[in-house]
Amino acid sequence: EATPQSTSHSYLPFIFLSLYPVSTSQHNNPMLTIAEEYFYYLKFEKGLSDNSIVAYKNDLQKLSDFLSDAHVELAKAEHEHLRDFIVEISSLGIHPRSQARILSGIKSFYHFLLYKNKREDDPTELLESPKIGLRLPEVLTVDEIDRIIGAIDLSKPEGQRNKAMLEILYGSGLRVSELINLQIANLYPEEGYMLVEGKGSKQRLVPLSPQSINQLKLWNIDRNMLDIKKGHEQYVFLNRRGTQLTRAMIFTIVRELTAAAGIRKKVSPHTFRHSFATHLLE
Repeated sequence: EATPQSTSHSYLPFIFLSLYPVSTSQHNNPMLTIAEEYFYYLKFEKGLSDNSIVAYKNDLQKLSDFLSDAHVELAKAEHEHLRDFIVEISSLGIHPRSQARILSGIKSFYHFLLYKNKREDDPTELLESPKIGLRLPEVLTVDEIDRIIGAIDLSKPEGQRNKAMLEILYGSGLRVSELINLQIANLYPEEGYMLVEGKGSKQRLVPLSPQSINQLKLWNIDRNMLDIKKGHEQYVFLNRRGTQLTRAMIFTIVRELTAAAGIRKKVSPHTFRHSFATHLLE
């Protein structure tokens, strides 16, 4: 995405710091900048994930670049400054959905300043989000899911693993990040559920279908024959080298199987989650 150009970053040196450069005991340290305090707040009070915090940092960096040209400090920006910033990013061809996400991050920061009595007003109060049309997610039919799973070549070493993965993606509605981080210690096949760690490190119990349990047991036979590398023993799904799978690998597997099944829809691992939710409602 295009961003406003600026050569001055004097107002936000913290943007380039690591996420948590000091201990949590320093959370209320008066020597911390307002923005540093804000990121600690997101992490330790709001419980946001590192990825979410990086996104919030990027949003503030875009605004900082814009404000620095006008010699306005981030914490002292007024409504008209923020309004002009929104006009600026919209003129750069940034998609309305991305504009709305940037605005959401900026609003969060000024709400924090209000909450911490760093400001007496909220300059974002009258800012309007760009109009975003509703976009329904792609959903697979039960027949299409069966065709994708049926396209798996079980004669290949990774065949049984892929079948177990897709059964869990669909049968339990997992996100791809939850799938690749699934750990053996968190599987309870006898009880019919698993413990999953989702966004913001929040944990939840998720049912395991009988079909998923059966495919996991079959995959475990193949998994035990791998040369599992140190530090990867806890992960349920591994590649042929005995290491944890990546998000990119799951996307590739789903894309190739979808093509092999003759399905022309744009399918990603998240499509299985949408399909899971839709079929539950039906």
